[in-house]
Amino acid sequence: MRSKNIFICLFILTALAGGGCRKFLDKKLLGDYTTTNYFTSDANAVLAVNAAYAPLSFTSGASNAIWVLGDVASDDAEKGGQAGDQADFDAIHQFNILPTNSAVEAVWQRYYDGVFKCNVVLDGLPASNTAVSDAVKKSVIAQARFLRAYYYFNLANCYGDIPLHLKVETPEELQSPAIAQDSIYRQVEQDCLAAAPDLPASVSGDDLGRVTKGAALALLAKTYLFHSTLANHYQLAAQYAQQVENTPGYELTKNYTDNFSAGTKINSEAIFSVNHLTGSSPVLGNELNAWFAPRSLGGYGFFYPTQDLVDNYEPGDPRLDYTMARQGHPYFDKPFDPSWTTTGYITKKMVQPLSEVPTSRKNDGSVNYEAIRLADILLVEAEALNESGNSLAALAPLEKVRKRARESYLNDPSLPGYGTIPAGLLPEITTTDQGQLRTAIRNERRAELALEFHRFFDVIRYGSAYATSALSKNSANFNYEKNKWFPIPQSERDANKKLGK
Repeated sequence: MRSKNIFICLFILTALAGGGCRKFLDKKLLGDYTTTNYFTSDANAVLAVNAAYAPLSFTSGASNAIWVLGDVASDDAEKGGQAGDQADFDAIHQFNILPTNSAVEAVWQRYYDGVFKCNVVLDGLPASNTAVSDAVKKSVIAQARFLRAYYYFNLANCYGDIPLHLKVETPEELQSPAIAQDSIYRQVEQDCLAAAPDLPASVSGDDLGRVTKGAALALLAKTYLFHSTLANHYQLAAQYAQQVENTPGYELTKNYTDNFSAGTKINSEAIFSVNHLTGSSPVLGNELNAWFAPRSLGGYGFFYPTQDLVDNYEPGDPRLDYTMARQGHPYFDKPFDPSWTTTGYITKKMVQPLSEVPTSRKNDGSVNYEAIRLADILLVEAEALNESGNSLAALAPLEKVRKRARESYLNDPSLPGYGTIPAGLLPEITTTDQGQLRTAIRNERRAELALEFHRFFDVIRYGSAYATSALSKNSANFNYEKNKWFPIPQSERDANKKLGK
């Protein structure tokens, strides 16, 4: 089928551009590749799945705009920068969102590109393929199924009802209607359940950044938390979160900042990381390092935390200054300059000091993006237990997260008064009143995961009343039914006539 050959050729070209295998980059592309003449060795199968990881990266802050949809749309951040620069990103914050919005287009294209790359792998490795060893086939298929699940989880959260593509399709097959968000979550569930048994418990060395069994279980827990139409979704979310919590090797880092520092990014809290490598060709570094840094320090000056986010932190919570810089507190190795930001705050997450990444290569940082980390899953567990009527059990995972933050004063010599926890700091929560505990867990989740691109999706799943109260502060334009999902891009509607106008 000629159309399939074209798709495979396009995939190989993309793999060459973004797959991250330097030896393969030196080889010339000869002829057409199909599923039968490309998946002929273990090495090629691994190259194919490597390409499926590429859309996760933040090598481009514009084309991977999940930070815009996840946080700039929320009450945690503003676009920042100069008024007319990336105006579409500011339109997201103001809920003046057209189907032609560049951030809306970018996330759709990038994550569906990830789906396509996964489908190429899965189509190319049927049971009848004997050219690839069973061990490599199982591993590569499991990775592809998890990655497809992760891409669809994000697409469903962003756009709601969307098309589902489970194979490399002809142009005619690509003309498909959107299906219910519920059905997308069910596919994520199926892919995670299928992937988990064949994924390793841990990875090391050259395999760092690859998917593990814990990542599949963690994504299941998050999917069930979001899958509100499933009758027992809270029980399932708690069940899988507890499996992750009890998996040997996972524990919270002693220092919160270990999750956001280049030197400590390989740690016991990381469950699923987007691995960034500086100095590679093609570029595999973190460009958000430039997007989020002040203009006077070689950055672009975007992504300002809001006062509303700052007000969510409890008095003395050290995570506030770990997460952002403000007046009277340093920005890494530089004093804070109020001219950097119009909100009074500037993010530290996804950014490195000039001593690590000079201005000459500002767009090539090495900090990872922690797509899923243990603190997230502990708070999923706490929320799911509380919502399923087991508020007493919810206190334990919640306390683990608060205890780590509280004990920063025992583990971080840079904090004033190091060695002694200030009296009354982040007291242990003991209420078992479901409503009060719900509020505490939501506030904790906001503080712990601030500026990690999750907030908007949490706000929306909390329901209309909560979302309207939180997001109407951004703009009077916010309407829950209209804005709980971003519009399907106009370019996709033009290409796929079954989506309507």
